[in-house]
Amino acid sequence: MSTFNGLGLHLGNLSRLSSAETRSISPENFTGGKGKAGMATEGTGKNCARDLGQGWKISPCIEIKAGQCFTLADIKGSGAIQQIWMTPNKQFRHSILRMYWDDQEQPAVECPIGDFFACGWNKYAQISSLPVCVNPGSAFNCYWEMPFRKRCRMTMTNIAAEAMTLFYQINYTLTDVPEDAAYLHAQFRRVNPLPYKSVYTILDSVKGRGHYVGTYMAWGVNNAGWWGEGEIKFFMDGDREFPTICGTGTEDYFCGSYGFDVGKENGGYREFTTPYAGLAQVIRPDGLYQSQTRFGLYRWHIMDPIRFQRDLRVTIQALGWMSGGRYLPLQDDIASVAYWYQTLPTAPFPKLPDKDYLEII
Repeated sequence: MSTFNGLGLHLGNLSRLSSAETRSISPENFTGGKGKAGMATEGTGKNCARDLGQGWKISPCIEIKAGQCFTLADIKGSGAIQQIWMTPNKQFRHSILRMYWDDQEQPAVECPIGDFFACGWNKYAQISSLPVCVNPGSAFNCYWEMPFRKRCRMTMTNIAAEAMTLFYQINYTLTDVPEDAAYLHAQFRRVNPLPYKSVYTILDSVKGRGHYVGTYMAWGVNNAGWWGEGEIKFFMDGDREFPTICGTGTEDYFCGSYGFDVGKENGGYREFTTPYAGLAQVIRPDGLYQSQTRFGLYRWHIMDPIRFQRDLRVTIQALGWMSGGRYLPLQDDIASVAYWYQTLPTAPFPKLPDKDYLEII
């Protein structure tokens, strides 16, 4: 970001001074208050620090009970979230991250935690991109800039049958927000299996002005053979039957080519992770019960945001090959997260699937 008001910096303006105030929320400072960190006398590390006392890592993490919704942050005023780090345990799909901007009751972000951080298969995959990094062994890092003008509220809901342990840190700034700064949104969807001859919808019913900035997909293949002939389509500002933007193939959209295939002698599918796009995860069959190939892919529109003025819908086809050189409409297990910035209000999201439908098996 090139703003000088404290929202964000890049190397070109890193030396510029600002009146913005830096704050941080963690289990050692639940409110982000100035001079209020490391004061805990109760917490998950209390027994470990019994010989050392206050100030010695008394509260490094939290436990969220089964069915509990925990408020990670509730910030009043104007500013921006600048970085989030967290490392959960258990089922990533059963930990639901939500973010609410200003006084909206409708979340602008609603995603299982793994999918939000481009790691949707409940297994570690290295992600080395600009807005999202995933580092060993389950260190989720997010650098999407998230401005707010009145309030930021962030929650984590544990829908699993057992308690979860969560380490986290939310770094943010309190500062003025420019009039033309929009609000980050992220929406999760899953269809398993995709009905025959159906098109997978990544995003629909977006109303307002904004720009689309990213796609993550967790794609589980239910057929043998190549699965990525389908085209992604962006319908914007009144487009109906035909879109304004149409891609040429799934691997093409994710900035790869020819099936991500470097030849059987070289291992076939080749994972890659770059600042703007990646096939970060290929989960290969083991010859027994892990029978299906699964893929994790991301594409960030940071240098090429997709602008819309009134509305936006995004779809992708699932296509393989059948006899006679014909396309095969696939019935795959597909999940996605769409990331975009827009003006408020946020249109209601589709109802999140229940725990059993979300589970990765």
